[in-house]
Amino acid sequence: MARTLVLAGALALLNAPAFADGTVENPLTESATWQSLEFDVIGDRALSDADSPLALDAPYRANDAATVPIILRQVDPSARIEKATIVIDENPAPVAAELTFAEAMAPIDFELRVRVNQYSNVRVIADTPDGLFMSGRFVKASGGCSAPARRDPQVALANMGQMKLRVFGEAQMSTPRPEAQIMLRHPNYSGLQRDQITQLFIPAHFIDHLEVWQGDDRLFTMEGGISISENPVFRFAYDDNGAPTLTVRATNTDGNRFEQVLSEDVQG
Repeated sequence: MARTLVLAGALALLNAPAFADGTVENPLTESATWQSLEFDVIGDRALSDADSPLALDAPYRANDAATVPIILRQVDPSARIEKATIVIDENPAPVAAELTFAEAMAPIDFELRVRVNQYSNVRVIADTPDGLFMSGRFVKASGGCSAPARRDPQVALANMGQMKLRVFGEAQMSTPRPEAQIMLRHPNYSGLQRDQITQLFIPAHFIDHLEVWQGDDRLFTMEGGISISENPVFRFAYDDNGAPTLTVRATNTDGNRFEQVLSEDVQG
């Protein structure tokens, strides 16, 4: 599937038509790139015409194409969102992440950072018992997948797998739930970046699976690709089950495994 998506992204050369004010005509349906990707992403399942219970927010013009914040926010609290797929149409590998959520994450309020390689529609497909729903927006950014890594490769590899947790109090939330931010040290090389000394391409090397547990209860999992930013950061709201720790387990494309138990006593 990944090879199909990369090829489809490379072959699709047209962006959705843009107006002078920067808005895009029917960006989630008229994109020629999406029309070439849709079957590979969702198969023969149909997208609902109804409004999505899950909204995606992102800056219209990104300050840094290599770390574009993406916020997923549930707008229909009654919906059961089991899975969310983030697609960046014009990226070399358009599927940025597949997220699955436990009930403790509802209503979903989730942020992560991605790379955007060129002006693109960024969409989220919500998988619910009532079908598939899609929302998204157009983001102006370029060069995110090939942007040089911020850290020296030797330093990045030496710190790989280190994790940090910050927990924010309920007073900062619109709903009475705690909010956590997990930071993971990993270069997440895309395969499109060059070594600044040799000018050779650095092989792709990224977090491909991550899961977060609250005690014995899973909160969410992520299947990731090259579009997740260097040193990934995830911020999310959740229902507190009383467990004093969050456990993060992750693997990367080289077969390395990382696991750390993080105390929720660390306040933001």
